[in-house]
Amino acid sequence: MAGIPNRQPKYIISVAASMASCHPQTLRHYERLGLVTPQRSRGKVRLYTDEDIAQLQRIQRLMDDLGVNLAAVETILHMRDQILALQAEVQSLNAQLNLHRATRPQQGVQPEFADTSPLQASPYHHPAPGD
Repeated sequence: MAGIPNRQPKYIISVAASMASCHPQTLRHYERLGLVTPQRSRGKVRLYTDEDIAQLQRIQRLMDDLGVNLAAVETILHMRDQILALQAEVQSLNAQLNLHRATRPQQGVQPEFADTSPLQASPYHHPAPGD
């Protein structure tokens, strides 16, 4: 399938470092920091996946192109992971909602202009005068 990174470990550290345009020692450092987690062979050789290579390239791009330091890279990547997890959760909830809507009997038509704004339910929303 196009666009889906291969999770099959297949690159040794020297090849992965070359693909990510960095030194193998840099990959070891990133592993110690938890920025990338290569799999290990039975002989304890680090093996990197296409997904790992993409992560390494993201790290290099953040540092080289944007001047981000490693601490900020770690924060950015953690936030990216959280965003991806939340997007997956939203997709799952939307699928459940669509299934629920498709299987429940129609119970009248909802008002066309009903205010379903999340701000109305927020304890932080302070209506402007006239609301």
